[in-house]
Parts: sequence; structure tokens; C-alpha cells
Amino acid sequence: MADFIQKLIDNIPDYQQFLTVDEMDENSKRLAAEFPGIVEIFEAGKSRKGHPIYCLKIGQGSRNALMFGCPHPNEPMGAMLLEYFSRALAENEDLRKELDYTWYLIKSIDLDGTQLNEGWFKGPITLTNFTRHYFRPAGYEQVEWNFPFHYKNYTYDTPIPETVCLMNLIDKIQPQFMYSLHNAGFGGTYWYLTREIPELWDKFYAATAKQNIPLHLGEPEVNYITPFSQAIYPMISSKDTYDYNEKYGTVAPEKLMSTGTSSADYASQQGYDTTTLVTELPYFYEPRIQSDKLMDFSRREAALKGREILHENRKAVKARYDQIADLISGDNSFAKMVSNGYEHFEEDYRQECDFIRQDPNYDDSCKESEAFDNLEIPKYRVLLQWTLLIRACEHELAKNPSPEAAERLQRIHDEGEKEFAKRAEIAEKELHYQVIPIRKLIAVQLESGMLVADYLQKHR
Repeated sequence: MADFIQKLIDNIPDYQQFLTVDEMDENSKRLAAEFPGIVEIFEAGKSRKGHPIYCLKIGQGSRNALMFGCPHPNEPMGAMLLEYFSRALAENEDLRKELDYTWYLIKSIDLDGTQLNEGWFKGPITLTNFTRHYFRPAGYEQVEWNFPFHYKNYTYDTPIPETVCLMNLIDKIQPQFMYSLHNAGFGGTYWYLTREIPELWDKFYAATAKQNIPLHLGEPEVNYITPFSQAIYPMISSKDTYDYNEKYGTVAPEKLMSTGTSSADYASQQGYDTTTLVTELPYFYEPRIQSDKLMDFSRREAALKGREILHENRKAVKARYDQIADLISGDNSFAKMVSNGYEHFEEDYRQECDFIRQDPNYDDSCKESEAFDNLEIPKYRVLLQWTLLIRACEHELAKNPSPEAAERLQRIHDEGEKEFAKRAEIAEKELHYQVIPIRKLIAVQLESGMLVADYLQKHR
């Protein structure tokens, strides 16, 4: 690894908390004031609620690079990376020259959603506290999956303002390197890349091994992509999703889709020579996620059981949500995520199960890592659905509804709290997790990004 990358990694602070949106904004303004002529801050757009989206421009390199945090607002790891990286660039002329990029850095692209997660940012970082204050928008309001998209019989052309902000910036600077800064909740490290660069795979693995964070050896996020290498995948495409729905669905694929495509896909469609990286890292680690021990059942049995657990939980949450659906207002982002998840959930469940039953890769004996992903991590995932139901009720109760509406909302809220508490107790007891220090997560994500950025400069 290049010396400049190692020095960059060695100097990451030992952050104990995540920054709020107001703190990010204040620090960005302060950095620009502290380094005039080196750091420029400009308003790249506004959020749906009118909050300025600030972008830092640092350096005068021969190529452009774009990095943005919080493309999903429950994933603030990238904001912390950019908090550190922006200052490192500003302070170190040699680093700017070595990298030879003009950097465009947005700490949070989904400001409104990030603020709805701030309840857990200051800790304690536990499964219970994280999931109880969790928010993630419905797919059609996710910045990352809102780019215009047309394929076969499906068209999406109504991007939200935050996505338009990114579109305009991508069109303006046509970045050679783009880093969409995501992170996972539970598991190990894995990567997505828009091109295959085998020379980097061992360096990626070394980056996460140095921080004692395991590879994610469980199930991939979607079951219809073929990895480049272990835990390294081609970027997920909305075209792949459409084709999967077309092959395994009984409903027209366009009826199952409600989102656009990704930033990586958009840059590709525009014909820009952009290489995009995503590095997924978890807040929580459990040793079983890296175990190759063979279980006494097949991967198929585990995968089907895991889908069944999540499906039954969705039905339980839906039964409560249906009792308050008529009381939900149009600005209730929590409820949008709940209801969006139920629009085609029976068809989605059937498709997934059909795929698992037909794919010969599921014939194999199940590894402990796959068993953990399918049978244990759902104990964490079910909490997210209950939280969104609870917070949907809280959103409406804060508006002082009629006594009858308030009674119904409070009853469902209390039922949700009871179910959440019961399941959270199980998760805390049965998932022997460790909280990964923020510094270590930034180190893997930043080193992975610098490896790709440096490779692109050396292989023009």
C-alpha cells in the first residue's frame, strides 16, 4: 500500500459519536473559513424540507472525484469519513498533490432523513437503541435509488430534489471516481464496484483484516448477482431487478417496481467514464458471520426458513398498520416505508422462495455464516419494522388528533412497543455481538476508496 494511504489511515481520530446534521454543516463552514483558497463550500441544492445541501470542493487535481455520505440516512458512517477526510485534504498539500483529484464532498445527501436518525447518533450504540431510533425512507424516496430509469416496459422519471442535486453535480463534473458511502447494520465487510479490478481484491481483503473486521460470508443482499470474488460484487442494477422479476414473477415486472436507478447507473447511462465504489461495513459484528463450519442442513433450508421468519413478522406488523392506515397523513415518512414494504410483499416472498427452490447453489450444505445470516440476523431485522410502525404512530399523535383517532393510534403504538421490547430482549440475549469502533470502520472504507482512486490515476 502507498505510504500516503497508510499515513492517512493512521491519523483517523477515535470518534465516539456520530455527528448531527447541524454539526456537519457547522464544521464544513468552519473548514472553508479556516482554509480560504483551498476549501470552497457551496450550496449544491436543497432538501425536500428546504435544508441547504452543502458541498465542499477541495484541491485542483487533474481529475474529478465525488464522494457523498448518507445516501441512506441510517448509514452515517460516510459522513464521519468525510468529516475526517475533508480536514486531512485541507491540511495536507502533499496529500492533495499525491491524489491529484479535485474533490467534491457532500457529508449528507439525505439531510431530512439523517435528522430522523439522530436519536441514536450519540449512543449508546446497542442493537436496541439503534433499532428503536432507526429511520429509512421508502424506496421511492431514497436518494440513491431515485435516478431516472427506463428499461423495457418500465419508466421512472420523477427524481426527488436531493437526487436532482446529485444529477446536476455528476453532469457538471463527470467524475472519474465516485464513492457512494453506504454501510450495513450487521455482518461483515463487502464491496460493490462498477468494474472488475482483480488487482485490488487482495488489497481490499487486507484493509478489512488489518482492522479485525471479517468479510461478510453470509448471503448477498440480493440473490441474483454473481460476485467478482469473495464478498466483492458488481454494482446492483435496476435492470437486474427488472429481469429477475420478469423471470420469477407472476406479475408484470413493471408493476413490482416503484423506484429509479442508482447514481452509478446514472453516470454510466450518461456515458461518463466514472468508476463507482460502495464499501459496506456493519455497526455490529458477530463471530459466526465468518465461519465456514458446515451445518447439518442445506443452505436452501436455512434460506427458506429465514424468509419465512421475516414474512411472518411483516404480516404481524401489517395487521396493526391496517388498523391505523386511514389516520396516516401524507407527510408521515415512517408510514410510507411501512406501507411501501407491503405493496407487493406476498409476491416478493413467493418470488424469493421460488428462486431459492430452483437455484442449484442452494443445494449445498449450509455454512455457519449462511445459517447465521438466514436464521439469526432476522432477530435484528424484525426490530426495524416494529420501530417504523411505532414512529409512524408517534408522528400522528404529535399532531393532536381527535380522541377516537388518538385512542387507536396509542393502542397500536403500545402494542408495537410491547412487541419491539419482547423481540429486542431476544436479540440482545441471543446475538453475541460486538460494536465495531467508528475509527475502524472509517479506516476500511477510506482505505478501500483510496485504493480505487489511486489505481484509476495510475491506469488512465
